[in-house]
Amino acid sequence: MPANTTNTPVLRGLCTLIVLATLVLFSVFPLSQAFAASIKVGAILAETGPAAFLGGPEVRSLRMLAERINSEGGVNGHSIELIVKDSGGSPERAISFAKQLIEEEKVLAIIGPSTSGESLSIKRVCETGKTIMLSCSAADVIVQPVLPHIFKVAPSDGFAAEHIFKSMQAKGISKIAVLSANDGFGKAGKEQLTAHAPAFGISILAEEVYDKNATDLSAIVAKLRANPNIQAVVNWSIVPAQSILAKNIRQAGWQIPLYQSHGFANIKYAEAAGPAAEGIMFPASRVLVADSLPEGEQRTVLLAYKTAYESQFKEPISTFGGHTYDALNILVQAIKKAGSTEPAKVRDAVENTSGLIGTAGTFNYSATDHGGLDADAFVMLTVQDGKFVLLEQ
Repeated sequence: MPANTTNTPVLRGLCTLIVLATLVLFSVFPLSQAFAASIKVGAILAETGPAAFLGGPEVRSLRMLAERINSEGGVNGHSIELIVKDSGGSPERAISFAKQLIEEEKVLAIIGPSTSGESLSIKRVCETGKTIMLSCSAADVIVQPVLPHIFKVAPSDGFAAEHIFKSMQAKGISKIAVLSANDGFGKAGKEQLTAHAPAFGISILAEEVYDKNATDLSAIVAKLRANPNIQAVVNWSIVPAQSILAKNIRQAGWQIPLYQSHGFANIKYAEAAGPAAEGIMFPASRVLVADSLPEGEQRTVLLAYKTAYESQFKEPISTFGGHTYDALNILVQAIKKAGSTEPAKVRDAVENTSGLIGTAGTFNYSATDHGGLDADAFVMLTVQDGKFVLLEQ
């Protein structure tokens, strides 16, 4: 008799015990609980290219928050798996990435894109794929009309236009020129300025649209300066041209008030403009002046984000990084509220988000409002000694 057969009954007994123990283990701890699948979250952000001042901080903020969430145990036992795509600000690339994230990666949600043009390009793709989209762009038309799966986290450009015009009223300004870039954000902003101007007694005497890749706007500046009735200039863009415009205006010796959109809310734009940025006025969220806010829950939330970001990345925060930070927080809270990662349940939970304090303001979504923020999300800021400070009216 071969030597190894003497232990056969013992080995068989051990195998039986192992099988039984395994069955007992998974009857108490099902496979789905013992090895919880990660939650796939897609992101389409302009980390490079002309909109990198938006997308760069967005990517860094998003990764920072996901790492923190995972280090604290994830969401209901699931880790967050980020799949980040760099669109470079291109709507065409954004569409391709959206299809890939939805069809191949099967993501629960897409955070972004960074720009309004990209967001408008992919919203139908997301809606068709029944995939939650949390846009980081401001254009009202992203969420108007309301589509079930399309939300945004940036304050609306209509509210920004109102704040600019209120500031003008306080200064006795009533005749202006409007400049905008030839992209989705510029087009939407120009429409909002035109729509809101009459209610504030503002007359738009001149309108100019420039190429988003422009490196010199001196010809437009000369044309506008020839009109002696213009009392202020409003520029609506998110591209480096907004810094170039400031330089061209001051180089021409034109000491006219310059208003920018909320797309100016990254100190790097002011740094690029140098001394020409002094006095620029623009609407932005309170996160840029968190240190100046009174004690309260919003100040606590803003300072927590500011401290974490600036200590890790050694650069000032921007409102744009705050958008992805808010978007992921909204999604996480919705998953917790739904008690599930089932897309339909999470979508419903996002739509029922209320009283969630983020970097951009307090979010209150509903079946008729997928913007989530009101006009109070903005305050007016100005550039003073190279820094952003509250504008004193």
